[in-house]
Amino acid sequence: MLWVLQLKFAIVAVVTGVVRVPTMKPTKSDLNVQSAIPGPSGIRQEVRCSVRFPLALPVVLTSGKSELTALTRNVSSSGVLFALDRELKVGLDIRFSMRMPGNVLGTPHDVLVHCAGRVVRCSLSQHQYLAASTIDEYQFAEQ
Repeated sequence: MLWVLQLKFAIVAVVTGVVRVPTMKPTKSDLNVQSAIPGPSGIRQEVRCSVRFPLALPVVLTSGKSELTALTRNVSSSGVLFALDRELKVGLDIRFSMRMPGNVLGTPHDVLVHCAGRVVRCSLSQHQYLAASTIDEYQFAEQ
């Protein structure tokens, strides 16, 4: 059975009807909420609406018939930052699956989560691209 839910506030695992919130502690910098108002230098700052968890998980991104391997850098309830070897176009609709560690979700086993979202930014950082994607919907795969 698949559970289809809109992910808004926390990454949760649905296991026999029980909802659990992750127990992994975020880093201090992940707790900072930044303003969308231009700062003193006139540069707009990013608004964070969710705590980011530093997780390096292998994923395969799909868009249409194209597939691309990537590694997550961090995961939040509303999005994911991927490290990959090529640029993704902003606005691109993508699908990906992540095997979330049970110890992060507070479950006895890892949980496979199928996600759909869209690329909101992509930039070159040293030798790899970093692409940020929303998580607009997700499904837990029963195992």
